[in-house]
Amino acid sequence: MKNKPPILWTNVLVFLLTFLVAAIGVPAYAYFYGFETVHWVATILTLGYAGMSITIGYHRLWAHKTFEAHPILQFILALGGAFALQNSALHWSSDHRVHHKFVDQNDKDPYSAKKGFWYSHIGWMLRDYQGDSYSDYSNVRDLQKNKVVMWQHKHYLALVIAMNFGIPLILGFIYNDIMGMLLTVGVLRLVLSHHFTFFINSLAHIWGSQPYTDKNTARDNGVLAFLTYGEGYHNYHHIFETDYRNGILWWQFDPTKWFIKGCSYLGLTKNLRKVPDVKIVAAKLKMQKFKTENKLLAKPNHQELIAKLEEEYQQLIERIKLYGQVQKEYLMAKKQKMSDAAFSEIKQNYKQLKQQIAEQQKQWQQTLLQLA
Repeated sequence: MKNKPPILWTNVLVFLLTFLVAAIGVPAYAYFYGFETVHWVATILTLGYAGMSITIGYHRLWAHKTFEAHPILQFILALGGAFALQNSALHWSSDHRVHHKFVDQNDKDPYSAKKGFWYSHIGWMLRDYQGDSYSDYSNVRDLQKNKVVMWQHKHYLALVIAMNFGIPLILGFIYNDIMGMLLTVGVLRLVLSHHFTFFINSLAHIWGSQPYTDKNTARDNGVLAFLTYGEGYHNYHHIFETDYRNGILWWQFDPTKWFIKGCSYLGLTKNLRKVPDVKIVAAKLKMQKFKTENKLLAKPNHQELIAKLEEEYQQLIERIKLYGQVQKEYLMAKKQKMSDAAFSEIKQNYKQLKQQIAEQQKQWQQTLLQLA
């Protein structure tokens, strides 16, 4: 029998003790002394700061480089990352890039969901599964040139202590309740921040839908998006990781996206990367075709029905590709100084093709309903 890696007692004690204090100490203090509204407001605000420092900074900025950020914003996010206590941005990004490169491969993915909920949620951090590879930062050489990232990495422990004790103590002095703030803003906020983030590695690979790809376990889940500041649209993220958005539709809850976009108007972020709409639509259509084909296999005339589905799918894909080309021409024409007549013709072609695709997509949806 293969020996298990040694237990990382520091991690075990941090997770265990903070959880016990949050589960027992916070209710006990509430019973004997009580909390005021300011405690809960401060907890929610600091929870958001820590959590979104991970989603904005660690994840979409540094791990995936989906946008660029002003050094001032990077500094704020680096402090928030230390407040979240999830290792340095350099180490976190390195682990995450490995996860995306080898997703669901149990021998390579550091928090493979195929090893089960417990392992992907927290178990992977309780033993020294990484061994000698723990300090291998060869996949984040770009981040090693980032002064803010390396400053945080070098002073990580000091920053963790300063943020996790300093903020609750300052709030405690201001509102004359040091112990209450240490329990709520210090411990309860930390435990919630940990597990909300960990849900992305565990539940977001188990619970939800797969509208874009089934090549990995990642799922889209609106409930998890609410708890993880927009990271719950994980199926989309795993196929289009270079997009600064996770929730691409206007109604999808993605405050991380909204913050990044909002900061672009203030000059704090720039070069926000978006996947072209045609690629997104093509991925979704491919999954719809695949799921419908599987349903049709149970029907006696499935070969005929699948052939009909394939024909309509290919027609729609070709039209979408053409739309992508025309859209590029239209956007370039808007930027360039063209004659009114030339631009008007391009614009008219673009609008007509857009309308045709909308009608063809409606027909596609009707076909799916009829065949299924």
